[in-house]
Amino acid sequence: MKKTLESQDREFLERLQRLGCGTVQEVCKELGVTATAVRHRLVRLQGLGFVGRDLVREGRGRPHHVYRVTQAGQRELGDNYGDLALVLWRELQSIPDQAVRAQVESRIRDAMVSQYAHAVNSPQLRDRFQQLGEVLAKRGYDVEVDQSSELPVLRENNCPYQELADSDRGICEMEEEVFEKVLGVPLRLSQCFLDGHSCCEFEPAEVASPPVNNAADSR
Repeated sequence: MKKTLESQDREFLERLQRLGCGTVQEVCKELGVTATAVRHRLVRLQGLGFVGRDLVREGRGRPHHVYRVTQAGQRELGDNYGDLALVLWRELQSIPDQAVRAQVESRIRDAMVSQYAHAVNSPQLRDRFQQLGEVLAKRGYDVEVDQSSELPVLRENNCPYQELADSDRGICEMEEEVFEKVLGVPLRLSQCFLDGHSCCEFEPAEVASPPVNNAADSR
């Protein structure tokens, strides 16, 4: 699952990035906090893979450790594409040639499908729902798969495209189409944040036919 930063973690990481690298004492001086607080934060961020520690040997002095932001940490600090995504989506929708716009949308949809399809390959519909849920969770989605009813339900507990969806519900339709292609069944969005619900729920649009002679569910 994608690791996310708390606000204090992010601020700490940003300050360490500006510092370049430093010992615990140097980080303390930069942030104006105690060594205990710095060590606690460093251990947490090391565990997340966002901070690395290097052993430095200089001259006759005692070897010491310095801490730095890792590549994963740098990506996390720069992982905020909301504004860019909103601009790109609006520009896409403003393309005057409907055929061109449809072609671009189709290519975007196919690219999104390719991100998930390789890991969603079970012959059983319930298993495919579970596989898709696991793939989405690894990419940072807050999702769960409800298997308690006759048909599985994929539930998003937060909207990954909230600002986009607020301005254009078309992004919801595209997401539904992507999931349909990945799962191989028509879906319906039975609940949606935009309709005042507390989550978005995707479920099969109809009951699949029971298997014959234990044949795998091909849908």
